[in-house]
Amino acid sequence: RKKTISIAPVKTLICAIIVLLPLISPVRATPAEPQKWFAVTRVVDGDTFWVDDGSEKGLKIRLIGIDAPEPRNTGTRPKGYFGTESSGYLKEMLAGKKVRLEYDVSRYDRYGRTLAYAWLEDGTFVNAELVKNGYATVMTMPPNVKYAETFTELAAKARKQNKGLWKESH
Repeated sequence: RKKTISIAPVKTLICAIIVLLPLISPVRATPAEPQKWFAVTRVVDGDTFWVDDGSEKGLKIRLIGIDAPEPRNTGTRPKGYFGTESSGYLKEMLAGKKVRLEYDVSRYDRYGRTLAYAWLEDGTFVNAELVKNGYATVMTMPPNVKYAETFTELAAKARKQNKGLWKESH
């Protein structure tokens, strides 16, 4: 006589595993965070600006991975060559615009500024655009190094093409 094995309990077990696995799995798919856009309220210099985050004061943003020359003498740094132009370029780029902020490993600097990469609604990568056109140099501060290689390549091209602060006429 032939033995028959019922597969019903096996099907039930498999169904139970399929249903329960997502609930017990340590890796869970989370929905993508919706993109948040901030209106730019003021440009401080070529690598720092303020956005409206809903607070009374706003949020001071320091662009990661780049350094623009100072447009004026400050308590810690003298006015730098091409500082006025760099600041003016960022003001023009951000005037009346909104930005999306992307953070890296460290979110704040020692002055309490929010460290971020900034993107315009049209897809322009603000940090990269400043380096690409010679309005800022590369300043890599580990652990925030996500785009360091990109910025280094763009700076080399800007320098080779004598763009912005790399113009030979200074």
